[in-house]
Amino acid sequence: MNDRHIIRAGEANDRDVYEYALLRVVPRVERGECINAGVLVYCRAQAYVGARTHLDEARLLALDPEADVAGVRAALRAVEGVCAGGEAAGQAAADDAGRRFRWLIAPRSTVVQPGPVHTGLTTDAEGEARRLLDLLVR
Repeated sequence: MNDRHIIRAGEANDRDVYEYALLRVVPRVERGECINAGVLVYCRAQAYVGARTHLDEARLLALDPEADVAGVRAALRAVEGVCAGGEAAGQAAADDAGRRFRWLIAPRSTVVQPGPVHTGLTTDAEGEARRLLDLLVR
């Protein structure tokens, strides 16, 4: 842990609470094996919801040589689209950032699944999404 994670008594806190969840690819649900392929980040104070994804095709095919790589990529792009809002979000386009995040983190038994939600503090939610992708996925 470093100083960017510590809040000291009496210090001004300009950081906002954010939530994040990993996006996991589970090519064979019955086996339960997975690889991390992205991260979802939501920060209410910054009205931000975003997804950053990276699919390591070799790792996916090591778990399941018959995995539908194109289908997984399409599912990850769809998550990014819901986060972005607008036409890419489909029916979720009218929802605020929080509702889109909650919908995306709802448990599901599909190939692309959200992991548990964690929290942190940040001054830059979009930067956290990039940092978490590098730390937890790549």
